[in-house]
Order: sequence, then structure tokens, then C-alpha cells
Amino acid sequence: MSEHYAPVSEHLDDVEAARNEGRRKMDWALQHMPILQELRDQFEADKPLDGEVIGMAMHVEAKTANLVELLALGGAEVAITGCNPLSTHNDVSAALDANDDITSYAVRGVGDDDYYAAIDAVIAHEPTITVDDGMDMVFTIHEEYPELIDTILGGAEETTTGVHRLRAMDEDGELQYPVFAVNDTPMKTLFDNVHGTGESSLATIAMTTNLSYAGKNVVVGGYGYCGKGVAKKAAGQNADVIVTEVDPRRALEAHMEGYDVMPMEEAAKVGDVFITTTGNRDVITREDFENMKDGVLLANAGHFDIEINLEELSDLAVDQYEARDGVDAYEMEDGRRLNVLAEGRLVNLASPIALGHPVEVMDQSFGVQAVVVREIVQNGDAYDAGVHDVPDELDREVAEIKLDAEGIEFDSMTDEQREYMGSWAHGT
Repeated sequence: MSEHYAPVSEHLDDVEAARNEGRRKMDWALQHMPILQELRDQFEADKPLDGEVIGMAMHVEAKTANLVELLALGGAEVAITGCNPLSTHNDVSAALDANDDITSYAVRGVGDDDYYAAIDAVIAHEPTITVDDGMDMVFTIHEEYPELIDTILGGAEETTTGVHRLRAMDEDGELQYPVFAVNDTPMKTLFDNVHGTGESSLATIAMTTNLSYAGKNVVVGGYGYCGKGVAKKAAGQNADVIVTEVDPRRALEAHMEGYDVMPMEEAAKVGDVFITTTGNRDVITREDFENMKDGVLLANAGHFDIEINLEELSDLAVDQYEARDGVDAYEMEDGRRLNVLAEGRLVNLASPIALGHPVEVMDQSFGVQAVVVREIVQNGDAYDAGVHDVPDELDREVAEIKLDAEGIEFDSMTDEQREYMGSWAHGT
């Protein structure tokens, strides 16, 4: 295994300027990340990750970078690359690479070959722990470097798409080490997916296009936690929200929340803005494009760029051009223009001006990541190969740090209440 792909610092012209700007972004974010601040103090004092090598594939921007530095402060050697070619901030990546305990291979805008070469370069460090966003690191290790599995203690997975892939792998009996589904724990799901995706997707689309939501029909593909957030926030900006779903209960839930629910082929005829949040492929396809109005916006808030079928859209288009920075217009034979944002990639991270989820939201998710990595080191032997839920006490620990930082006090149960809730002997 060779580390032939160079770290980011060798890809940039003015490394020093990039490092300074990246550090500035990281410092701003850390001001608003009280959970990571508290954990930094703990990790620096206790060195719970001493001697470990952590391989990461994540969105390399300022908030993630503060997690990476936290892990290094905890005693680990960290190697990181991107999990999406368009979500890396080169200046932040360079700032990380300046740290003696961190090597960053993340470079913005690389092609597929270099994207996977960078993952190979991270794996060349022979990680004992993996931290993923989308599961590419876990997948590559299992497919191409199975000899490393015996020395890997465990991993953590950040996002819905990655957890879906992991569970499928686990069900097939192919997952050979324990991985925690960080995405599925309440401190992630209830905040990152709902508030993070909802706010950042809509804000990025608005800033990229300079258009309003008020009075528009916003079509949300999927009503999972991310879709709920997008729908809720769009409604809050005076949009008329339409939800499309394949699950009858979620469709009914959206209906009971007051949204219009209809098949995508019907929504395609009336929608002004389309935002996919399913994690599945082909949510918007040829038949939908044929029915859309002139000037519609097409954006994806799912992890991979497969939700809007761009091959079929290209086939239909007689012309394609950059209408605005981050917006590709596809002109149909009849003159209609359908506008795709961020090449159909994760809109809140891949748009030219995208900043990802709000800082406070990622503080929570990355707080969970950090305590999960600590758990893997301290108690990894207790977990068999497969997907694991984050232990509830770890999720609560992160919530309590946040509440304490916000100056919010809350009740706790009495001994009598705890006994009552834990007993089956109490009747009417």
C-alpha cells in the first residue's frame, strides 16, 4: 500500500495564506461550539486516544476541522480526506495539514480518480479507528484492504446514507468491525437532520439564486427527518409546501402536518423549487422534467448526486450553460429552462457559497462523534462486528454539556420516580 497521493499543502500555490484563512474560519466556528470546547479541555487533559490512528472521510470545512483537532488533542494521529469533492474548503484543509498530528488529503473539486486516491492515502496510515460520512472509507477498507480489519477497533458513521449502506452490509454479513450509527442517535437526528438540513439547504438555495420562497410551491422529496426540516423551514418562509413520499405513514404524517401530498409526477407540474432529501436514486426523472415549468430550481439535499437524474435531463436538453455561479441551466426543446444547483450534489455543501449546517448544530453531532471515538478506544472489546446504536448515556452526556453551556437547568427524576418507571409491579 503506497501513500502516493500528496497532502493538500502540495496542491496549493500559497499554502501560508490558505492556512491562515482556514485557521480564521476554524476559530470563528469554535467560538460557537461549546460542546467541542468542553471536550477539548477533557481530551487534552486525559489523552483518551493516545496511540490511536484515526482515518476520516468527511466534509472538510471549519466545523469538521474542529472535531479533527479535538481528536488530535486527545492523543491520536489523524489522517483525513473529503467525502464529497465539492464540499472541501482548501484553506481549512491546509490549516489542518499544518498540525503535526494531522495529515489532510482533502482537495476541492477533484475528479473520481483523485477522490479515491486520497482515500487510499488515508488508509495507508493504517487507521485503528474510522470516522466516515457516507461510508466510503469503511467500504474501501473492506473491498481493497481487508488485511487492516484485524487491527481496526471500530468506526463511526455520520450520515443517513452511510448508515443505510452499513446496515445493508451488516445484513449481508459483510461488515467485519463494529461501527456506531451516529446519524441515528437523538442528538444528531433531532437537530442536525431537521434544523441543520432545513436551514442550510434553504439558505444556500436563496443565496445562490437571490430568489424568495414566499408564495412559491416548494416540493420536498421525502419526509424523513431531513425532509421534515426542509418542509417546516420552507413553510416558515411563506412557501406552499408539497411533499412526495413512498411510505404511507410518512405521507400521512405530512398530510396531517398540513402539507399537500402528491406523487412527484403531479408535483412536477406545479412546483417552483424542488429539494430532494431521500438518500435514494431517481427521485426526479425524465417524465418529471418533461412536465416542469420554465425557470424551476432543482436542488438535492441528500448525500449523493443521484436523486435528480441528470443523465436523463442532459438527454432532454438542447443546450446547457452556467446561468449563475452554482446554477446550471438545462434548456429544453420548447425553450423551458430547468435550473440545477450544485451539479445535483449536496446543495448545502457543494454550492460555491455553501457553508454547510449551522455551527451550533454540528457542535452537537461532532460532540457525539468525539465521545463515540473515545468509547471505541475505552470499551471497543464490548462490541461485536456490525452496526451499533450510540449508547444512550453518551448521547445524554453531550446534551448535558450543551444545556450547561446555554445556562439551562432541567429536572431529574426522584428515586421513587425511577423505581416506578423501572417496575412492572405497579397496577392501577
